[in-house]
Amino acid sequence: MPEFLKLLPPAAALQRFLQALPDDLQTQSERVKTQDALGRALAEAVTAPSPLPPFRRSTVDGYAVRAEDTFGASASQPAYLKRIGEVQMGRAADLALRAGEAVTVHTGGMIPDGADAVVMLEDTQSVAQDEVELLKAAAAGQNVLLAGEDVKAGEVVIGAGSLLRAQEIGGLLALGVTEIRVAMQPRVAILSTGDEVVPPEAEPEAGQVRDVNSYTLSALVERAGAIPIRYGIIPDELDALRAAARKAHAESEMVLIAAGSSVSARDITADVIQELGPPGVLVHGVALRPGKPTILALCGGVPVVGLPGNPVSAMVVAGLFVTPVLRRLLGLRGPAWPATLTATLAANVASVTGREDYLPVRLEMSPEGLLAQPVYGRSNLIFTLVRADGLVRIPAEATGLEKGERVEVRLF
Repeated sequence: MPEFLKLLPPAAALQRFLQALPDDLQTQSERVKTQDALGRALAEAVTAPSPLPPFRRSTVDGYAVRAEDTFGASASQPAYLKRIGEVQMGRAADLALRAGEAVTVHTGGMIPDGADAVVMLEDTQSVAQDEVELLKAAAAGQNVLLAGEDVKAGEVVIGAGSLLRAQEIGGLLALGVTEIRVAMQPRVAILSTGDEVVPPEAEPEAGQVRDVNSYTLSALVERAGAIPIRYGIIPDELDALRAAARKAHAESEMVLIAAGSSVSARDITADVIQELGPPGVLVHGVALRPGKPTILALCGGVPVVGLPGNPVSAMVVAGLFVTPVLRRLLGLRGPAWPATLTATLAANVASVTGREDYLPVRLEMSPEGLLAQPVYGRSNLIFTLVRADGLVRIPAEATGLEKGERVEVRLF
């Protein structure tokens, strides 16, 4: 296959890749305990079986009152109400207020019938055991949560395809939803290639390097919510890579191949991917640094990505092209909002027009605010990223960025 027939801009390459994916990329689901569903995608919408809160509750410690009995109350002209009892926490309110009466309530406690407001304890004084002095008026509904104010019975509270975060887990359990249906976690095959690559536990000989990509990519896949499956180190031989790729393709929902850095190695990877199934290679080469020799493919319904062998390049490419596909495989719908923040660039940075550059930066706090300090290093130096907190995108049309510019930092 000809090398780099046409370099696409990253956005165009991603669009071509995503548009080629079938709509039913994620169809399988399973039931799990809600408490174990953190980071999963909801496979079917959840409706509230009951209202939340299930009863009227106080948001403060104080006295449940009829608001009209407090009108005009102030520190200089207090209102006096008869205290008729207390609503114990965790108990139903078995009292009913009449004109001129008040009931002690606690934060989260039930509001008794007849009351429509709560006066904070700090705005009262106890005159006698059965009398309370109000130093401030209360409006109807003040410091009161209404039944169903958060969620109404029958309301769709979380839609299908939603990411389940800590707050969704808490909300579902508050409704008594202890089991839910979530999308299955996809299996992602990871192949690391190269005659020079040896396992991390091995002592490299001259000309050899330890396998980094299998493990950084596995961590990225796992963090995204999928299941990484490492297929080991594959030599730069057509038959060996072909056999490993076919096995991985048959057993997984996505395949990642970290290819060697040589032109011949990239040619082998592209040829093997093309053989895995139609339509085959969609993009071969992206106007990106680091990450130019990226391969994006769809083979028989399985997305396949050929990543550069250099660790920094592989991580940048994975963030740009693998993570969005993983969202589809995980059953997540809607846009993914990357974690970003704005900082001031601490030094001039040069670039070359015609390609997007991704610059690793370290964040530092200064008297002037947050600084983005460039971390310089080649794409085969993994500790370039270890020393960095995020990446700054340099647009393809720019020749660089100037010290003092405000930049958006995409956090790792």
